[in-house]
Amino acid sequence: MSDDPTVLVIGGGATGTGIARDLALRGVDVALVDRGGLGSGTSGRSHGLLHSGARYAEADAEGARECIEESRTLREIAEGCVRDTGGLFVRLEGDDPDYFAEKLAACEEVGIETERLDEAAVRERVPGLADEVAAAFSVPDGVIYPSRLVAANAADAERHGAAVHPHAPVEDVTVADGAVETVRVGGAVDATLTPEVVVNATGAWADAIAEMAGVEVGMAPSRGVMVSVEYDGLGPVLNRCRDPDDGDIVVPHDGEVVLGTTSVPVTDPDDYETADWEVERSVAECAAMLPAVADAAEVRRWWGVRPLYAPDEAGENRRGISRGFTLLDHERDGATGLYSVVGGKLTTYRRMAETTADEVCERLGVEAACETADEPLAHADDPERLDELVAEYGGANPTDSDVVDAPAGD
Repeated sequence: MSDDPTVLVIGGGATGTGIARDLALRGVDVALVDRGGLGSGTSGRSHGLLHSGARYAEADAEGARECIEESRTLREIAEGCVRDTGGLFVRLEGDDPDYFAEKLAACEEVGIETERLDEAAVRERVPGLADEVAAAFSVPDGVIYPSRLVAANAADAERHGAAVHPHAPVEDVTVADGAVETVRVGGAVDATLTPEVVVNATGAWADAIAEMAGVEVGMAPSRGVMVSVEYDGLGPVLNRCRDPDDGDIVVPHDGEVVLGTTSVPVTDPDDYETADWEVERSVAECAAMLPAVADAAEVRRWWGVRPLYAPDEAGENRRGISRGFTLLDHERDGATGLYSVVGGKLTTYRRMAETTADEVCERLGVEAACETADEPLAHADDPERLDELVAEYGGANPTDSDVVDAPAGD
């Protein structure tokens, strides 16, 4: 890599590749680097839920609106990266009926399509549902294949002039006279770059990049387990209608379902313990909704780390931390030209990217408008080509390795 980009995006997950795509569509000279294969961080280690927003409706109406709007957008621009399964929120006997009613009303207030289902309708949609299900309503949840989504964003960025470099770790960031001066990138790039703007889109790893530049972010990451078991024929996503807790989501995949998840604070997103109790609890709690999964054969398990941003919250319970996103301009910290985008959800990656690109373009004096909500992603209608790109950019990730047919890379 010989030419210095105007903007360097660090982090090749959904948000980072989305930012690179957005900027490239606006004609900005942008390069993206990631220390591993694209999507190998949080994006590729989720449960693969395309949120309707219902999960947050009563606690975070704005976040819920973002989810339903972005979910609708992704169905239009990312055809081969998502699957429209629908979802159910189910209340079991013993769960709070007032919470159920509050959730349903909040969804309707936000504009999330719902339908209250009687017992016959529920069991027609999910024949194996537990006898203890007392009430249910439908929502427009879906499934997202993050490996394809990341690859499609990266390919779209490249076809509009961006440079994309997996396996290119950032080794150092220097600041001089109150502004970012250089970024040393190793691996596939092996160069010292002098971009005008640097965007830290590394999620749970944002603190590590920020510390290189001598600034603070304030991440509060938490780990969560996902367990994929053999189970054929589940149509909709199942959500337990109660205060968020361990094991309250079942996500359908091809011949499998993904059970999750836990929330355990970690201090280092690269080095954390995992525990069998997390698997056992997730399976048991999900089996309360879908009993057959308790004895289903396990296919694989993996942990992911949530990129939670909470500079003033260091408590043990991180389920209450907002899933909204924040864009930090480090000019206030004496590092002009450095931004960190933190928090958020996979479903809202495009909006996070748009907000970030808007800010960067304002700094650069670029007046072009965002086009990412209207322009389909590269190869969005060609899953086979997307899977080839997944391999080229670093290979399939745990979330969707059962679906994404990515041949082994070189």
